[in-house]
Amino acid sequence: MSLKDLKEKIEKYIPYNEQEKNDKKIMLQYLEQFDNILTRENEFAHFTASSWVLNKEKTKVLMIYHNIYQSWAWTGGHADGESDLLQTAIRELKEETGVQNVKILDDNIFSLEVICVNGHVKKGKYVSSHVHLNLTYLLEVDENEKLQIKEDENSNVRWIPIEEISKKVNEKWIEENIYQKLNKKLRISDKIVISKQQK
Repeated sequence: MSLKDLKEKIEKYIPYNEQEKNDKKIMLQYLEQFDNILTRENEFAHFTASSWVLNKEKTKVLMIYHNIYQSWAWTGGHADGESDLLQTAIRELKEETGVQNVKILDDNIFSLEVICVNGHVKKGKYVSSHVHLNLTYLLEVDENEKLQIKEDENSNVRWIPIEEISKKVNEKWIEENIYQKLNKKLRISDKIVISKQQK
């Protein structure tokens, strides 16, 4: 996939709400203005990919306890030059949780969001505040898969029941504006997801 293909996928994406409508517009503007938007060389804004990882029954989400944010969080990470952000999301999921077998429930973008990242220290170096242009994908993993932490990024990996996520997450803006949205979208698209699995 090329940068042009990524742009086309975002252009075709139908926003779910006003947040997605505005964030889609910003993403397309950045794609027009910067040629290093897929790498951390762009220190103000760059693309990332996240996963909303469900069990087969779609009752739980696989989450990590993030060391920097000190909160339970979805899996995901930087594109680092990769324009196929679905593959970025899968790679990050495997690295952060240790799972090996991942089922793609939908290869289209499930959600998009511009996320503010406060300045922080990573691997001994200060990273200035910036924004992540994030695409989210819907994936599935068997609950019996062996899990393991990625010590430099997280300190726990666990399946969390969907109805308990709001109690576990310390990043309130993320929980209220993204995780709640993802679960609402999941309920709307559940019949579609199930039908795709059965094909």
